[in-house]
Amino acid sequence: MTPKIKSSFVCQNCGYVASKWIGKCPDCGEWNSLVEERMPIPGASALVSRGLAGSTPVSFDAVASQEQSRFSSGIAEFDRVLGGGIVAGSLVLIGGDPGIGKSTLLLQVSDRLQQNNCTVLYISGEESEKQIKMRGDRLGIRAAKLFLLTETCLERILESIDQLSPGIIILDSIQTVYSERLPSAPGSFSQVREVATHFLLLSKHRSIPTFLIGHITKDGSLAGPKALEHIVDTVLYFEGERYHHHRIVRTVKNRFGAANELGVFEMTNEGLVPVDNPSKFFLAERPSGAAGSVVICCVEGSRPLLVELQALVSDTNYASARRMAVGVDPNRVSLMLAMLEKRLGLHLLNNDVYVNIAGGLNVYEPSADLGIVTAMISSYRNLAVPPDTVIFGEVGLAGEVRAINQAQLRIREASSLGFKKCILPRNSLPASEGSPDIELVPVKSVQESFDVLFN
Repeated sequence: MTPKIKSSFVCQNCGYVASKWIGKCPDCGEWNSLVEERMPIPGASALVSRGLAGSTPVSFDAVASQEQSRFSSGIAEFDRVLGGGIVAGSLVLIGGDPGIGKSTLLLQVSDRLQQNNCTVLYISGEESEKQIKMRGDRLGIRAAKLFLLTETCLERILESIDQLSPGIIILDSIQTVYSERLPSAPGSFSQVREVATHFLLLSKHRSIPTFLIGHITKDGSLAGPKALEHIVDTVLYFEGERYHHHRIVRTVKNRFGAANELGVFEMTNEGLVPVDNPSKFFLAERPSGAAGSVVICCVEGSRPLLVELQALVSDTNYASARRMAVGVDPNRVSLMLAMLEKRLGLHLLNNDVYVNIAGGLNVYEPSADLGIVTAMISSYRNLAVPPDTVIFGEVGLAGEVRAINQAQLRIREASSLGFKKCILPRNSLPASEGSPDIELVPVKSVQESFDVLFN
């Protein structure tokens, strides 16, 4: 008698399993996310986990340190976001918009690695060997130890890995790979989890660094189950506007280094070129003497960045004033507007307010508050902030300027780029005077900073 094939409905966002279709997932609240998937047939042959035989408990002191197992990818900015280099046996997930440069960057990394006698296996489920070769020729890649494999079946991919024994594995992309053991479609919750788990076991027990490229949804998050981000060691996101010529790689999760690290690249005809001085890069086109323009210093991971923050405050032509923010948290801008109304008596109810970070960078740390407030006051009063001044500090609803971390690091970055004055929270004033080339002006309130800058 033929066994009956069982099926269930699985949420593609969180993995919740239901016996019948329902419109809204009871676990994560997503609508129309449950998809029917067939359950594996009992007794079907499962893949044997590579390298797990004979695993025994090991004393913590007996485990060798992994500090010496890092090696460079050949691209300094990529090493930075990975925490100092590629860790042996690490599993890295890279996500980003279509066409932003994920495949291009990893193809360049492959070229640098094979130049150091490292065998690289580039697995593509979306492009043929000839298409990858065309992109490689455009980038000037001549790689003898870079092997291409166009395959979407997990079992055949693992067989090719056994035959080649590569030093690095790149999978583009994980949503296109499927296991024959599961009857569900590629990219489904079950398939993505199955493929990621097998590559996790492979990378850990053979110490092979593996890079997985993942699709993202229209809201900017990685497609597939959230469990995918928990399985991998490092999660990198590509950021950047389609019409900007720079790309930003941000570390969201990293088990081997600092999170929120940031790498800046410039997209050229020769591929992605690392930007050695991002602060100078973002300030290259800053206007001089323009009202509403200020320079703030933010810290991404261990890197200080000077960026231009712009604000435009004008009389509204609508029944209700418009509020728009790009690159900063819109809720934070609304809080600062309410504080200015109450504490400084600036009546902005009938004014449109627009705030923007020039260059396409996203800054969400609280140290940008004082810069947002200063830019809005500058535009509202039509008074320009001195161009050699940098500003940072968190602002509370009482109008006080609160302390921020890593003030000395921000001061050194501003001084190295030739800024002469720094407005900072009084409680963040370093014990030493810092650089003699920059004047430190500590403030305790927004009113005090307004008096220092405009009076």
